[in-house]
Amino acid sequence: MAKRTKKVGAAGKYGARYGVRVRKRLKKIESDKSKRYPCPRCNHESVKRRGTGIWKCGRCKLVFAGGAFRPFVSPSFRREAVTSPQLVEEEPEEESENV
Repeated sequence: MAKRTKKVGAAGKYGARYGVRVRKRLKKIESDKSKRYPCPRCNHESVKRRGTGIWKCGRCKLVFAGGAFRPFVSPSFRREAVTSPQLVEEEPEEESENV
């Protein structure tokens, strides 16, 4: 059987639908999702995705929560999520009495 999707990989199942950008982004996500990553405990490259956000090391059996498609979320993404202007509340000003 001939290989049918040389450039597009797993996104070939969508054919000409949804646009090139979307299919390229999907290809990157699906390849990141299925590859192995280094374990934070034993440092062996055997961490695989078990489910959405659940990762397991095949060697030391460590199970931990991570990102949906990658086990370790980049710090810039965390910083944007934490310092979102909608989530930050202003602290009430304390009145100090100077006598």
